Amino acid sequence: MIQRRTDRELDQLRRAGRVVAAVRRAVLAATTPGRSTRDLDAVAEQVIREHGATPAFKGYRGYPATICASVNEQVVHGIPDDIPLAEGDVVSIDVGAQLGGYFGDAAFTVALGAVPTAAGNLIEVTEECLRRAIALARPGNRLSDISHAVETCAVAGGMSVVRQFGGHGIGRSLHEEPHINNYGPPGKGPLLQPGFVLAIEPILCLGNPELLIADDGWTASTADGSLAAHAEHTVAVTADGPWVLTADDDLGEGADR
Repeated sequence: MIQRRTDRELDQLRRAGRVVAAVRRAVLAATTPGRSTRDLDAVAEQVIREHGATPAFKGYRGYPATICASVNEQVVHGIPDDIPLAEGDVVSIDVGAQLGGYFGDAAFTVALGAVPTAAGNLIEVTEECLRRAIALARPGNRLSDISHAVETCAVAGGMSVVRQFGGHGIGRSLHEEPHINNYGPPGKGPLLQPGFVLAIEPILCLGNPELLIADDGWTASTADGSLAAHAEHTVAVTADGPWVLTADDDLGEGADR
């Protein structure tokens, strides 16, 4: 069953979302050539704990780190390591935080320095897919309208949709119902209602979307080695439209009602 959150709960979720936004800002600033993803993990955990929150991913089903850091052909769930990042790398960071029993979850992808046009286009299309999907998170639409928006945007931009992973409900748990595909026809699934909270997350790649899972049991990479990108926000469905709970006011994203 999809939970409907009260206004008070949405305010609590926004507090958790602000922590995620602060982490996103700090990690984005730290994602530079020469830094390792383990460095970025340390930055993320420090910011989370400074805000009185706890990392949502660390220990979740045995996951060993605060962030997921996926580089180049890695798609999702990359475990931070000590390999220095380099000019031309495409880096996806996924982070979650829990504050007062409520969760926030967001992801972004950034290119380090000059990258091929195709890589830049991949990141831009992934972000545009997220924007279009968020715009449909409003009462009266169906869940698959969000899925369809991602797929049509991706196809129009010449990208492939990774089908093994998708978005999810979020609230008192990191993952709740419903699962949100990034593909499918419109007009299907549950009717969106005020109080639904969704982690919407397009996951795209440049080539074949078939994946391989590493021996660590977590890191998913494209089988053909093509670049991948991931973007995500936690979004509340309200009577006034979508409320992006993980938006960063300091970056001019202006989430507050």
